[in-house]
Amino acid sequence: MAVSSATFILFGATGDLAHRMIFPSLYNLMGDNLLPEDFLIVASGRSELDDAAFRKDIDRTLQEFLAEGLYDSARAAKFVGMIIYCAANVGDDDQFAALARRVEGREDKGFAIYLSTPPSLFAPTAQALQRAGLTGPDSRIAMEKPIGHDLPSSREVNEAMAAIFDEERIFRVDHYLGKETVQNLLALRFGNMLFEPLWNSGAIDHVQITVGETVGLEGRVSYYDGVGALKDMVQNHLLQLVAMVAMEPPARIDSTAVRDEKVKVLRSLRLMDEKSVLTHSVKGQYGPGAVNGQIVTGYADELGHASGTETFVALKVHIDNWRWKGVPFYIRTGKRLPSRQSEIMIQFKDVPHSIFATKGKGLEPNRLVIRLQPEENIRLLIMAKQPGLDREGVELREVGLNVSLDTAFAKTRRRIAYERLILDLLEGDPTLFVRADEIEAAWTWVDSIHQGWAASHMKAASYASGNWGPSSAIALIERDGASWHD
Repeated sequence: MAVSSATFILFGATGDLAHRMIFPSLYNLMGDNLLPEDFLIVASGRSELDDAAFRKDIDRTLQEFLAEGLYDSARAAKFVGMIIYCAANVGDDDQFAALARRVEGREDKGFAIYLSTPPSLFAPTAQALQRAGLTGPDSRIAMEKPIGHDLPSSREVNEAMAAIFDEERIFRVDHYLGKETVQNLLALRFGNMLFEPLWNSGAIDHVQITVGETVGLEGRVSYYDGVGALKDMVQNHLLQLVAMVAMEPPARIDSTAVRDEKVKVLRSLRLMDEKSVLTHSVKGQYGPGAVNGQIVTGYADELGHASGTETFVALKVHIDNWRWKGVPFYIRTGKRLPSRQSEIMIQFKDVPHSIFATKGKGLEPNRLVIRLQPEENIRLLIMAKQPGLDREGVELREVGLNVSLDTAFAKTRRRIAYERLILDLLEGDPTLFVRADEIEAAWTWVDSIHQGWAASHMKAASYASGNWGPSSAIALIERDGASWHD
């Protein structure tokens, strides 16, 4: 049985992710008595700070970012008392040695190391930790995706980490996998007889996955330009959603069985080339416009110069296996879109024969809409009879059967995704984390699109901020007789 880590070592502790998500999550876990006894948080960043100054900063952070009603001054005092701060810069082994001295004697209680740092620092940080003697058999390490920027670089990172940690001690974080609704996909499909017999090409016409953002660069200029939406969002998050929707039933809910089925999906993605990218992909870049009633500038204006980086991607994806033969997956993501939303829409096929065809209104195909954010709910759209005497025919209307998780579990606090992921890291359960072969399968597919774009000299089409991408994204799906679910 894995050792439950009693020491949490956080690199990038002064960063935005740590303040918004990681420290509030740890505070909530402490409040629910889910942290091991004698728990210690070792915060590390590049700045020189003493324990008292950093603790004061985290207390302010908790007041700002905790959900309403969760901050308690006594509880916060207990929490920040668990934190010590050690500056550690890659390349300065003396600082890493000083960090090791502060956790000396705690090795048998397990170290959970979390890298909330730029990806370029993953391997150098792990190597510095190894030199400091902090990577023993009871240590595990987590790192935020993306892992690398293409297949060769992801392999370099994976190989460097594998030289220090066994695969079962490497936790690659995709925060989407910590969302309750994403995990509910497993319950929906494999816990109900209703859906799984229909979850195939015999009953499903197509699948849509949308992840929309209203923000622009928002301070990420140095990272985002040259990376773009395909690498930042599709490889990072949307392909995990595709895998969860399309996977075969795992034999059990454990890390090996679930991730084995996900990687099979990723390896079944049909690669693209310079011809297929012209008909199966759209890349766009936002220009000036209005989002939520606010006038905003274009990407090039924010950047300060012209750029070919895409801020929007729409793709028609094929999964070449028996279950999904002939079922297109339409996926799209972008910045400066009309609304912030993440959802999965399963559109079923028409009924084979309508008994209402000669009398009354036509039928709409059933749709299952799984909303991940901003609210979390599951909605099944079905046809029902409009009340009346039907003198001119039976009038049908589409109605929704809604399962709002906020309503159904009103007395249960909605968890931050990072609470689940951090707890799983501390307990050594990698089920909701991404394995090395998943990363490499995803990059193999994404690289084929980038290479196709380069070979075909595809440019990013401009779209006005506040719209759902370029008009070519609408054409991508409407050529097949479907429409985006907005």
